Amino acid sequence: MIAPAGHRTVRRHNLALVLGCVAEAEPLSRARVAERTGLTRGTVSSLVDELIAAGLVTELAAERGGPGRPAAPLQLNRNGPAGLGLELGVDRLGACVVDLTGAVRAQRIVPSEHVDADPEGVLDALAELAAAVRAEAALPIAGAHLAVPGIVGESAIVRLPNLSRWAGVDAAGGLAARLGCATGIANEADLAALAELWFGRTPADFLYASIGIGIGAGVVIGGELFRGPGGRAGELGHMVVEPGGPPCRCGGRGCLERLVDLRDLDRSARALGAALTGAVALLDVRTIVLGGLDPAVAEPLRAAVAAELAELDPPVTVTVSDPGAGGALRGAAATVVRAVIRSPDGGR
Repeated sequence: MIAPAGHRTVRRHNLALVLGCVAEAEPLSRARVAERTGLTRGTVSSLVDELIAAGLVTELAAERGGPGRPAAPLQLNRNGPAGLGLELGVDRLGACVVDLTGAVRAQRIVPSEHVDADPEGVLDALAELAAAVRAEAALPIAGAHLAVPGIVGESAIVRLPNLSRWAGVDAAGGLAARLGCATGIANEADLAALAELWFGRTPADFLYASIGIGIGAGVVIGGELFRGPGGRAGELGHMVVEPGGPPCRCGGRGCLERLVDLRDLDRSARALGAALTGAVALLDVRTIVLGGLDPAVAEPLRAAVAAELAELDPPVTVTVSDPGAGGALRGAAATVVRAVIRSPDGGR
């Protein structure tokens, strides 16, 4: 027999419902929140008071000019709990802080030659970078999330093809100890795809191709990130597009990652076109977003890839990542604040 939900469970659900409603359509009056959620005005008022006390919502000055008692609009607290995003790139490190709305409040990206460096020293450098953006943003940090260019488990790195010394490193745990806050970890292309979904102009179904020193993809279906049962979905760079081609670090031959060289746009576009044609056929997505590109090559590559896919039926749209989406770094930080909005009481 399944036990009915207790008062605490129901209140936790309703608290998240109200905060999510404000986040989706701010600014909103308490009365409008009640209308949109179906909760009574008394219940909404009590929950809003709790969210204000927790520093998650603020109440603006009452709007005047209309008939009746003026309503005081609610919005997310711009000075409330924030998310800390971190990125371990092949040749760079990054850190940023976003507020509850997902707006970037501080960000730093620095070049870093750490392919052969001791991971512990690199984690120290990331923690120092994090301290700098935290001081600049001056917001309370709810947690952190790390973006890495490879396959990850719960907290440890499984495989980073271009950073071989990191296999098995508990990067999230190491950062949590250094930062003093809970720290998650995810693939950088997955996090960039989420940023594109949350802050870009994409439909609910698309493939985000991250193109840099390595190549990865984030797959979004029905507005949800698809990672696969083992978290390995989206390994676009290791799709074979030239059987018997040059050997790859993954153990295969002729992988896409080995054939893309952005100094040769035509060859790169042909290789990308072959891999993306297969991905479109398999996933039935109609939008491809290219990200991680230098602005100088972004549009020429987009046009060349679009030409490679021009004969597909139904047609496929190829776009370049919206700079406002912010990529993996913003996606990592926004993952934290999205978790706060889904569970405003922290699961207590």
